[in-house]
Amino acid sequence: MTETSEQTPWAGQGGEQDQPAPRGALRLLVDRTVGAYVAAKVLASMGIWVHNVVAAILVYDVSGSALLVGAVSIAQFGPQVVLAPWMGAVADRGNRRRQVVAGRLLVAVGSGALAAVLAVVGLGGPTGAWRVIGAALLVGIGFAISAPAMHAIVPSMARPNELPAVIALTTAPFTFARAAGPALGALILVGAGPAAAFGFASACQLVLAAVVATMPLRPVTRPPSTDRSALAGVRHLREDRALALLLLAVAGVGFGVDPVITLSPPIAAGFGEGAGLVALFASAFGVGAALTVLALGWLRRSLPQARVGSGGFWVLAAATAAFGLSPTPALAVAAVTVGGAGMMAAVTGLTTQIQQRAPEELRGRVMALWSVAFIGSRPLAAGLNGAVADVWSPQVALVLLAVVLAAVGGLTRPGLLARRAG
Repeated sequence: MTETSEQTPWAGQGGEQDQPAPRGALRLLVDRTVGAYVAAKVLASMGIWVHNVVAAILVYDVSGSALLVGAVSIAQFGPQVVLAPWMGAVADRGNRRRQVVAGRLLVAVGSGALAAVLAVVGLGGPTGAWRVIGAALLVGIGFAISAPAMHAIVPSMARPNELPAVIALTTAPFTFARAAGPALGALILVGAGPAAAFGFASACQLVLAAVVATMPLRPVTRPPSTDRSALAGVRHLREDRALALLLLAVAGVGFGVDPVITLSPPIAAGFGEGAGLVALFASAFGVGAALTVLALGWLRRSLPQARVGSGGFWVLAAATAAFGLSPTPALAVAAVTVGGAGMMAAVTGLTTQIQQRAPEELRGRVMALWSVAFIGSRPLAAGLNGAVADVWSPQVALVLLAVVLAAVGGLTRPGLLARRAG
């Protein structure tokens, strides 16, 4: 199947109102493209969370440093900042499907190589933390290659009037995986060891690569771009200030996601707990997000996308503060669950607006900026959160982060976005 053509099936036919009625989530899930992709992405996202949680636990166990735990995230997400804009330009010029496959194969190599090293020589004491960090860097490069193209092919999976539902479904796997992936990672770590956990993570990425390589895609129009440079997406933001604000808000959500990984180990240690509570925090975040996915259809019918995004952002900010101020593990888990719900509403509402505003010939580069904003912000968030936690406490780090989130959340106000769009 090709991923581009000279004309979409509805071009010149009066616009979205002349398309067939959009399918609901259940009908999309049995679609041979959307359903297969969502299932494979659930598995791949489980693998990501198994890798992330086991890596965080191993590094904290051998080093006792939240800053080194943050270094894992820096290594994994840092390449997004450097490579994603360039890879977005590649996605707009070339074959997006092949780019996704190549990137995910590299992610599989990163997890698989770490599994092999651990199986042969083990972690090797405190210096072994750097083996985990090195593997995270390779995984991060694979993500940077694949992410812009993965986002750019989403509109090719279904009809244009189904885009909000498809975005929600293709975003959901990562959030569902938050619910089960951390617990699965801890289970594999305890039952079979870290090598088996990273081997599982590698195999999951291979499945996603195989599905993307073979699934059919809807033809879409990709007009030739007069600006083929990697920075064309950045220059477009000067013309579309509302899009720039949406991307900045996405970066804020990326900051709000980080504490579930970077600060969970020291928060759990403060309660006298270990890996079990760390996994529970991450799973609770995913449960909250998964429950929100079930409500997104009602939210889309009841509220504009701008209000879904802004409302979720404020919920995430409040939950972050509550996580830091919780006096008991039960209340901390409840706060994290609410935070997951806010994150899912925010990222779905913001991403839908971004995809709807992005010109097709710049979609890869605009969604590369999405990756820089959401994932590329994680290294900075991890470094800052880890440093503040080591110098003061993880509670102080969470409260300060909540203040930052509240400030950025003001950028998602529908009235402000409308003025910038005008």
